[in-house]
Amino acid sequence: MELGLSYHIFNHANGIENIFREEENYRFFLQQYTKYLGEMVDTYAFCLMPNHFHLLVCVKSGLDLPGFQNLAGLSPTKLGHASKNPVKKAFSDFFNSYYKAFNKRFERRGSLFVEHFKRTPILDERQWQEPFFYIHLNPVKHGFVKDHANWKWSSWHAYQNPEKPSNVERTYYNNFFDGREHVKNMMEMKKE
Repeated sequence: MELGLSYHIFNHANGIENIFREEENYRFFLQQYTKYLGEMVDTYAFCLMPNHFHLLVCVKSGLDLPGFQNLAGLSPTKLGHASKNPVKKAFSDFFNSYYKAFNKRFERRGSLFVEHFKRTPILDERQWQEPFFYIHLNPVKHGFVKDHANWKWSSWHAYQNPEKPSNVERTYYNNFFDGREHVKNMMEMKKE
């Protein structure tokens, strides 16, 4: 994962299990996310659903972390393992902390998530807009709610209540839309 680059990140449960069984699981996931990644990424969108999640993030460009100064000139294959990339390591540590607590809570064993989380780099404006809508509309797509605004575990609420404190970076989306009304109208179009 590269400094200054945005990514659509997603993963789902290993098998048919849920990764969130109760409300406290969602809260703990977000708490651990902030603990491990809050200083490393700007979060633009998220949605947590019972068996999977989606994130739209950007690796902060001003990071002064051990390891990043050595990344210049390395081939992508050499950066593949989490130990070679501090942000990948932070994601790995985050997922491990969540699944260990989850396993302890529900007296289960084994992997909770599919082995490697998926990440798609965002390279242009359209590529940023599409996951922004997709992430917020995902609970509708999967039939959890009819209106995305009714899904509790989504960053949509941070955008609808800009006066409330949030860990979501809510100003960056202004680079891609002409204000909140424009986003609402496009969201309705995407629903159809």
